[in-house]
Amino acid sequence: MTNLIETVDLVKTYIQGGRPLEVLKGICFTVEPGEFTAIMGPSGSGKSTLLNMIGALDRPTSGKVYINGVDLSGLNDNQAAELRNKEIGFIFQFFNLIPRMDARGNVELPMAIAGISRSERHKRALHLLEMVGLSDRADHKPSQLSGGEQQRVAIARALANEPNLILADEVTGNLDTTTGDEIIHLLRELNKEEGKTFILITHDAMVAQNTDRLIQLRDGVIVGDKSFKDLIMR
Repeated sequence: MTNLIETVDLVKTYIQGGRPLEVLKGICFTVEPGEFTAIMGPSGSGKSTLLNMIGALDRPTSGKVYINGVDLSGLNDNQAAELRNKEIGFIFQFFNLIPRMDARGNVELPMAIAGISRSERHKRALHLLEMVGLSDRADHKPSQLSGGEQQRVAIARALANEPNLILADEVTGNLDTTTGDEIIHLLRELNKEEGKTFILITHDAMVAQNTDRLIQLRDGVIVGDKSFKDLIMR
C-alpha cells in the first residue's frame, strides 16, 4: 500500500534570541491511507510544528515531507496553497470560522477558492452540514452557535473539497468533556464511513485512546509509536 504521508529526517530549526532552536530533530514516519492517528506530546514537544510541516503550512529546515508521493519541498507557494485546498482538510482548536459568514458560507469558502460553481457548493455545503448534524443551523453565524456546533461547522468545512487527509489540531481543547467526546466520535465515524485519514494533534490521553495509533513526541523526537488497531475493540 502506498503511503499517504512520509516524513524523512525532518528537521525544523528556528532562531530565537540569536540562537538556533531545533524544534524537530530528524522525524521519520509514514501514515497509510485510512489511518486514525494521534500525535501526542507535552507543550513544546514539536507536535504543532510537525502538523504545520505535514500540512504544507511551513517548510522544514531540512528533510522531506511527501503527501501521496509529492515532495512538498518542490512546490512553490501557489502550488502549496493549491495542495492544501484540494488535498488536505484542517480543523483547528479555535475553529477559525469567518464571523460575518453563516455556517453554510463558511463551509462553501474552500469550494469557492477551488472554483466550484455556486450551485454545486451550495448543495454540497448543505449536505455536509446535514452529515455533521447541523442541517437546521446552516443560516446561523458563528456567534449564534455553541462551541461544539462551531467545531462541527469546521469539520464540515474541512471536508468541503473531499480531501483524503484531515489534520486536526487540539480539536477538543476548547470544548467540555461531553462535547469533546461527541466530536471525537464524529471524526471516528467519518474515518470509518468515508475512509478519511486523520491525524489528531493532542495532549489529551483520553483523545489518544480513541485512535488506532499513537505517535509520541518529546523534545522534537519520536519516543513512541504504538498501534492500538488490534488491541482495542470498537
